[in-house]
Amino acid sequence: MADTYSQIYIQTVFAVKNRNALIGSNWEGLLYKYITGIVQRDGQKMLAINGVPNHIHFLIGMKPTCCLSDLIREIKKASVVFIKENKLSPNPFHWQEGYGAFSHHRSQLNNVHAYVMNQKEHHRKKTFQEEYLALLEDFKIEFKSEHLFDWIDTSE
Repeated sequence: MADTYSQIYIQTVFAVKNRNALIGSNWEGLLYKYITGIVQRDGQKMLAINGVPNHIHFLIGMKPTCCLSDLIREIKKASVVFIKENKLSPNPFHWQEGYGAFSHHRSQLNNVHAYVMNQKEHHRKKTFQEEYLALLEDFKIEFKSEHLFDWIDTSE
């Protein structure tokens, strides 16, 4: 039987419910290690993970046998339990429904890795909404505004 050869790189993005800034700088590293463990346990390779208090990004090398939606569902479910059991957030913590997934060519990995790892700096200049809409537009992903995240009006 022939082997399967692949090279699949996916950047994922998902947010805390209502984009509440609940990921604390004092425990985000624990969360990222925990999520990395889930990714590795599933047989995938974590290349970069980082975020800001209201959302995270990660870049993985993915095997073709992986079902991304199942992996994301497991990450979200298990990480909420992890946060609750370890009393990391003083507020109830939940992830927003949905996520973004963007595929990248191997030649882009250094740039995407740097982008993920520089999230805090990046978000000094751009909001999550601006960033996410730009990703959708850059990747030519059709979307309906009413099906995107429930954006919080920060103009008030």
